Amino acid sequence: MGVFERNLTIKRVPTVLSNYQEEDGGSASENIGCGRNCLGKCCLLVLRLPLYSYKKVDQDVKENGSAYPADQKPPISFLHDLLLGQWEDRVRRGLFRYDVTLCETKVIPGRYGFIAQLNEGRHLKKRPTEFRVDQVLQPFDDNKFNFTKVGQEEALFRFEPSNDCMAHYFPSAPVSPESNSPNIIAINVSPIEYGHVLLIPRIFDCLPQMIDHASFLTALCFAKEAADPFFRVGYNSLGAFATINHLHFQAYYLQVPFPSEKAPTQKISEAKGIPNHGVVISQLLKYPVRGLVFEGGNTIKDLSDAVASSCICLQSRNVPFNVLISDCGKRVYLFPQCYAEKQARGQVSQDILGTQVNPAVWEISGHIVLKRREDFDNASEEYAWKLLSEVSLSEERFTLVKKIVLEASGLQEICADANNIKKDAEQGTLRELYGPAPCLLKDHGFAVR
Repeated sequence: MGVFERNLTIKRVPTVLSNYQEEDGGSASENIGCGRNCLGKCCLLVLRLPLYSYKKVDQDVKENGSAYPADQKPPISFLHDLLLGQWEDRVRRGLFRYDVTLCETKVIPGRYGFIAQLNEGRHLKKRPTEFRVDQVLQPFDDNKFNFTKVGQEEALFRFEPSNDCMAHYFPSAPVSPESNSPNIIAINVSPIEYGHVLLIPRIFDCLPQMIDHASFLTALCFAKEAADPFFRVGYNSLGAFATINHLHFQAYYLQVPFPSEKAPTQKISEAKGIPNHGVVISQLLKYPVRGLVFEGGNTIKDLSDAVASSCICLQSRNVPFNVLISDCGKRVYLFPQCYAEKQARGQVSQDILGTQVNPAVWEISGHIVLKRREDFDNASEEYAWKLLSEVSLSEERFTLVKKIVLEASGLQEICADANNIKKDAEQGTLRELYGPAPCLLKDHGFAVR
């Protein structure tokens, strides 16, 4: 038996991530595949998508956050020209359910600068369904919505490792039956922010929503290839407000620091022996949600393996969690959480439940999407702290999670020491790149007001 007891359920409505999520949705085509121009094998094998193949990941982690040395340029600006360029093309084609750039957003005054967005257009339209919150691992069910049923126009490009030490870009490349199951980048039709996309690893394999080593490495490479600290990648497990049981990561571009990125940390780990993979684990301090931070690693794979091994252990022990990949893939936040459990037990206050906020990775990281005007107008740091505190594990349960993570990562705990505390002003690259939180930022048509 895992950390949580069984048989907890709540009524909730899954977030619509695709225009094809309704059972009767879809486009008509009599020429190819199943007739829906979907992303399953029936149709995708005759589709020519753009392909970005990134260089192999056995090189050391670069200090400048780029996947390339200073004297070598990528074949295309991965973030701005490819990802955001393709995303804006889908905006022009009217594939999104609303214009997220028109949503009001503000940085809440206070120490951390929590970010509040009013997104009344994200109210959900699908009928309520039973959603299990007590099982992190659940089998894939082909009868339910999954991303192979997404329309091809929602797909942006493929994201694959190259066969050599160079990156390549192909504006049009077929998916052959002999090739491996492709990694697909697709839009989220109900975006939280500018450039909101989904990374769907090995789409033909129909993997359930659970971390594995290969897929997490792909997500880390995705963040690294973007080479921009304002582009973050997130993951929600089942039981931690993932709404589709088909493996996917989310990512978007927001040109302000997340509050979690500004919180002080305290180192809690040291290597057990030789060889030393160079990964360091710290815990967040003075933040409403207890969490762990992974940094370092002799290579990006070292960092990826430490995080993935930790997530795999938490999954096997039925502990829901959220993951934020930050700082171009050089820093990873792991948040075990219990909000859905408390909600099912009736242990969340009515004023918090009334906001209809389901705190997943973005909310926990400090970007809170609100659905009611009164909540947005009255949003304060005290409110954000109260909401997120409901998510956090108790000190006792968090101590158990730390032991699980340290063991899974091949590290051992060190005694708490004030000298190991890294204050927010000393956070290095992120603070240098971000500077103080601005009151007005504009980029690619997005404004924080």
